[in-house]
Amino acid sequence: MPNRRDFIRGVAGVTAGMLAAGRGLLDAMAQPGQDRGQGRGQGQAEASDASVVHRDVRVGGKRVKVIDVHAHATIPEIAEVVKGTPLERYAQGGRALGPDRIRELDKRGIDIQVLDINAFWWYAADRDLAAKIVDVHDRGLAAWCNSNHDRFLALTSPTLQFPDLAAQQLEHAVKNLGMVGAAVAGHVQGEPLSDSKYDPFWAKAQELDVMVFMHPNNAENVTKEGGLKGRGDLGNIIGNPLETSLFLSHMIYDGTLDRFPNLKLCAAHAGGYLPSYLGRTQVACDVRQNAGCLNKNKPSEYLKQQIYVDSMVFSPEGVRHLVAEVGASQVVYGTDIPLVWPDTIDSILGAQITDAEKEAILGGNLTKLLRLKT
Repeated sequence: MPNRRDFIRGVAGVTAGMLAAGRGLLDAMAQPGQDRGQGRGQGQAEASDASVVHRDVRVGGKRVKVIDVHAHATIPEIAEVVKGTPLERYAQGGRALGPDRIRELDKRGIDIQVLDINAFWWYAADRDLAAKIVDVHDRGLAAWCNSNHDRFLALTSPTLQFPDLAAQQLEHAVKNLGMVGAAVAGHVQGEPLSDSKYDPFWAKAQELDVMVFMHPNNAENVTKEGGLKGRGDLGNIIGNPLETSLFLSHMIYDGTLDRFPNLKLCAAHAGGYLPSYLGRTQVACDVRQNAGCLNKNKPSEYLKQQIYVDSMVFSPEGVRHLVAEVGASQVVYGTDIPLVWPDTIDSILGAQITDAEKEAILGGNLTKLLRLKT
C-alpha cells in the first residue's frame, strides 16, 4: 500500500491536464476525505461560475441540502493505461470533470454529488491490468474530490473478478483516499454477485460500514438474440431496470443479505422493477415449491432495511408509489449526470408525501447513510 507521499506524487501525475496541480490541490490531497458535506467553502469559489446562481431547494419554506447519489465521471488518463490492450476501445470518449460539472450542480440545486466510474469494462482485464485501471480511476477521483471537497464524494469501482483484490481496493479507497463506498455492476461476466466467491468483498463492505452502489449495463447478461435492440433505447429503458431487479433478487433469494445483515446496498434506477412487484416477489418462496429460496425474511423487509433505491422515476406519482412500497427512508435522490435525464427534484417536491419525507429523500437519508457531517 503506497504511503501518503507516494499517493500525492501519483495523483499529481495522473491528473495532469485534468486538474490544476497547485499548492491548494496538494494540500487537499494530503487530507483525503476532509470536511465531508461542509457547505460551500473558499476553495470552491474559484471553480464556480459567478453567472450561475445556486438554486436553493426549499421544502415547506426551509432550505434543504440536496445530495446526488447517482453520477458518473471519466478519468482521461486511463486511456494511456489500456493503450495497446484489447480494452483500449472502451477508454475512449467521455467528459472529464471540470467547472461545467460544478455549474450543473449549482443550476440544479445540488449541494453534494457522489461520483463513480461505471461501465465496468475492466471486469474483463487480467489481475495486473485491472489493478492499474482501478488505481488510476481512484486516484483521479480522489484528486478531484479533495480539490472540491465541499461538493463531491466518490466511490471506488473495484475489480470484482478478483474478489480478494476488490476487498483490498475498497479498504484502501475508504481508509486512504477518503472514498465513501463502492460501485459495482449487476454481474461479473454473467455471474451473479450473490455467489459465495464474492463474499470477501461483501464482508469488507460490511466491516467498513460503507454503501455499495449497484449500476447496471443494459442487461446484456440476461438478454439474448438482440431482444433489446431497435428503437426506444430499450437496453437502457427496459434493460437497466431489468438487470437491477435481477441483481437485487439474487442478493435476496440466494441468502447473501442474510450472510451480511449489516450490508447496505443502493440500487440505481429506483431499484428496477422490484419495488413495483413486491407482491409477486413475496409469494415466490411461499407457493413455488421449486423456487429454492434461501432468504430468511420476506423480500420487502430487505428493501426496507438493507436496500436503498434512487429517485429516477421521473414523475411525482412515481415517487409517491416508490415511497409507498419501500418507505421514504430507503429512497435517495439521483441524477445519472452527465447523461441527459429529467431531473427528479421537482418530482420529489411535487409528490403527495410529507415534507419530512421529501427532505429525507433529497439529502437526509444520504447524510445518515454516508455518515456525513451536518
